[in-house]
Amino acid sequence: MDCNKIGALIRAMRREQALTQLQLAARLGVSDKAVSKWERGVGCPDVELLPLLSAELGVDLPTLLSGDARVNALTGGSMKKLNFYVCPLCGNLVMAAAAASVCCCGRPLAPLAAQRADDAHALTVEHIENEYFITAGHPMEKGHYLSFVALLTGESVLVRKLYPEWEVQTRLPRLGHGKLVWYCTQHGLFWQPI
Repeated sequence: MDCNKIGALIRAMRREQALTQLQLAARLGVSDKAVSKWERGVGCPDVELLPLLSAELGVDLPTLLSGDARVNALTGGSMKKLNFYVCPLCGNLVMAAAAASVCCCGRPLAPLAAQRADDAHALTVEHIENEYFITAGHPMEKGHYLSFVALLTGESVLVRKLYPEWEVQTRLPRLGHGKLVWYCTQHGLFWQPI
């Protein structure tokens, strides 16, 4: 642990919360001198204070311990570059337009790397009036199924949740050219142009 980096982060996050050292100390049950020592890098907070300090400052524990809360650059880019995170335990889906620290079920999640679908994994897309009708011959069993299909265009995202033991059939409005993305619980994230 780098006490100087942690102290600088505590100071920055405290100021961001518009708290004085005395106010933060009162919330943590320590003296304002202790907060001052941390911020000057003379010492680090006790281990048992870290979860409470993390909550008070609005920063997760790994960020607090690293002393580095980097801010992502503003993303004015395309939604086609969206990051997908899927929890392997509960199946929760999280999407982020830029790099993010994502946790679910107590575990950190990494963004999924999408692979371009080959003929064996491609979805069938039919144009019906102003919609895409999407189907697949993929198994839809409890342990092996497609959990969602998403249509990404430059400025929008449409997600349809799919369920095991139901056929893969969904309709999405035709919003122009984009990318179709889906997640197989055994083989990962796939995409194909649409």
